[in-house]
Amino acid sequence: MTPELSHRVAEAVDRMPAFPKSVQKILELTRDLNCSPKDIVQVIDKDPVFTLKILKVVNSAYYSLPKQVTSINHAVVYMGFNSVKNLALSIAAIGMLPTEGVAGFDVQRYLLHSLSTAGIARQLALRLDNADPAECFIAGLLHDFGKVVFAQFMPAQFRQALEKCQREGSSLHLALRESIGVDHAVVGAMLVEKWRFAPPLVDAIRHQYGADVKDTPMLACVFGANQISKKLEFGFGGNPWVEELTPPLAQRLGGTLDEVIATLGALSKQYHEAQVFARA
Repeated sequence: MTPELSHRVAEAVDRMPAFPKSVQKILELTRDLNCSPKDIVQVIDKDPVFTLKILKVVNSAYYSLPKQVTSINHAVVYMGFNSVKNLALSIAAIGMLPTEGVAGFDVQRYLLHSLSTAGIARQLALRLDNADPAECFIAGLLHDFGKVVFAQFMPAQFRQALEKCQREGSSLHLALRESIGVDHAVVGAMLVEKWRFAPPLVDAIRHQYGADVKDTPMLACVFGANQISKKLEFGFGGNPWVEELTPPLAQRLGGTLDEVIATLGALSKQYHEAQVFARA
C-alpha cells in the first residue's frame, strides 16, 4: 500500500466501533480452562440487550423447547455453553453492521453467508486434531468483515469492485486490489487486530486468498467453509467465485471441495441456524 492508501485504510478501520466489552469478556473467560458456565451467565446477565436477544433465539421455533426459557442460566442448560457464546458473538457482529444496504452491498445476505461460514468452519474443525471449533467459528464469522469497512467508508470504489466481479464472475479480492489497492482480507485482519483477537485468527483472515493462503488448521477450516458456503449459495458475500482447495488444505480436510461437502452430510442445519441467529 502507498502511504496515502495506508493512512486512508487505517482511518477507516479506526472509525469502526469497538467490539462490545461484554463479548470480549466472554471470549477472555472461555479461553480459561477453569471458566465455568456460571461465569459466562454473570457477564451476559449484566447486558440486557444480549440477554433479550439470546432469550429470543432460544425460544424460537428452531429449538422447539418444551417450555419458555426465561433466564440465561436456563439458556446455557438447553443450548450448551458454546452455543450461547457463539450466539453472543454473532449478536455483537450483527450490531456493527449498517442497518441498510450500502454501495450495492446486501447486508442481510452477507450476514447469512458469514454465519453459515462460521457454522461450517466449526463443523470442519471437529475433524482436525489441531483446530479449535470455537475459534474457527469466530474466524468464519469475521472473515469478511473487511468488506463492511469498505462498504461504509469507501463505497464508490467498493461498488466498482462488486460490479466487476459479479459481471465477470471473478474474485472480489482481486477486483478490490485493482479498484482500491488492497483487499478485504488485509483490512479485515487490521480490524480484528484492533479488536484484540488472537494472532492465529488475525493470520487466518489476512492470508485467506490466492498465493497468500497459509497451511494452518484454522485457515483450512475457514477457507473450506467459505468456499462451501459460496458453492451452496448460503447467503451471499458479494463474491460469486468459488476457489478449489489448495493441495495442502485438501490434504488436511480429506479431499477436494466436492468430496469434503459429500462427507459433511446435510448442511441445511447450518444454514437454518444462520437464519435464526441473523434474526436475533
